[in-house]
Amino acid sequence: MEYLIIALKLIVGLSILNVWLVRSKKSTAWRGGDADTIVEEFKAYGLPIWFMWVTGTVKVVLAILLLASIYYTQVEAIAAYGIAFLMLGAVTMHLKIGDPIKKSFPAFSFLILSLVIAVL
Repeated sequence: MEYLIIALKLIVGLSILNVWLVRSKKSTAWRGGDADTIVEEFKAYGLPIWFMWVTGTVKVVLAILLLASIYYTQVEAIAAYGIAFLMLGAVTMHLKIGDPIKKSFPAFSFLILSLVIAVL
């Protein structure tokens, strides 16, 4: 079970870092509305740019904490529940603007995986 949790932490943590640090300016099938970048996505949600910076910073910090929790288990709950909370917000934003359900799939998946990490 320990190796499964480590694998889940790696999947969630590295995926979030990839989205926010590597692919933030690249188009994906999962972006909200017709957005091609994270900036456009937050505009599609009707959110201000400063909120994008806050959200991105918090997500990157929590992803790093989740990865660090492989060795420092005391930060595991904060990281996993924090990511779950933010992913719930992401799913809500997709629903708010009427995106097809498939666009919510990554956020919903990371929500569930984060809760599994926190509970197990």
